[in-house]
Amino acid sequence: MNPNSPAQTESASSSPPWLRAAPVLFLLFWSAGFPVSKIGIQYAAPFTFLVLRYALALLVLIPCAIWLRPPLPKRWIAWLHAAVVGFCIQTVYFGMCYAAFSRGISAGVVALVVSLQPILVGVLAPALVGEKIGAKGWVGLGLGFCGAVVTILGYGETGHISPWGLLFSFGALFGMAGATLYEKRFGTFMHPVTSNMVQYAVGLVTTLPVASTDFRVDVTTPFIVTMTYLVIANSLVAISLYIAMLRFGRASQVSTLFYLVPPISGLMAWALLDEAMPLMAWVGMAVAGLGVALVRRQRNSV
Repeated sequence: MNPNSPAQTESASSSPPWLRAAPVLFLLFWSAGFPVSKIGIQYAAPFTFLVLRYALALLVLIPCAIWLRPPLPKRWIAWLHAAVVGFCIQTVYFGMCYAAFSRGISAGVVALVVSLQPILVGVLAPALVGEKIGAKGWVGLGLGFCGAVVTILGYGETGHISPWGLLFSFGALFGMAGATLYEKRFGTFMHPVTSNMVQYAVGLVTTLPVASTDFRVDVTTPFIVTMTYLVIANSLVAISLYIAMLRFGRASQVSTLFYLVPPISGLMAWALLDEAMPLMAWVGMAVAGLGVALVRRQRNSV
């Protein structure tokens, strides 16, 4: 582990008890974002949807900040680090995902590309944040990747690919991987309300110029329901859980959770969009789950 990283001063042994439920909650809230976004984006232009999402998230957070009066970082560098993480997640990751959707690529293909993040983080983590990946960890990473591929192939969605859609999908992959490694290397403790306000302020400012070129929205009941879910469960709760897990865990372990996003999203799409989950996808989900279990069972220090 890198002794110079402030984010690594907390060990898994000192993590709060509630954090044990964080992986399950994160997976549920984050995975639902794919089918829910697939519904919501039908009623607004991609970046219009993002701008409204970030603006509404800030409207929720500002009263919370006034009421809770969270402590504010005294050093400007802490604000800068939070802003960089916010840009990587809110602008690059979500912006690229929604841009990929607008190019006709399926949500399943986007989820598959983004699920490559653990491989990218696993390769870069030893050099950037001082983590070591043991043999069991690499086997788990490989199993997780294979499971994710099998799951998406089971849906037969990989035929819905466009060059621009793939390019944007890989942009989203690098955005989330960059946020994961940057937060693990430079992140310092910041109250969740403060951290989220910084992130969504950065997201709003950086996506607004793009949204202004094609600002379209059709305010309907499905739009309101999907936006409400994405603001509260996906934007506020899931992101806060992800940052918390990074602070108390290993970047390579936390990132492996993304292997389970495609199959879980598939299950939710089955329920929300009546998209049946084929047998091959069930097999892929089982393989991905085994891979995640192997990585997460590694000791927090090597």
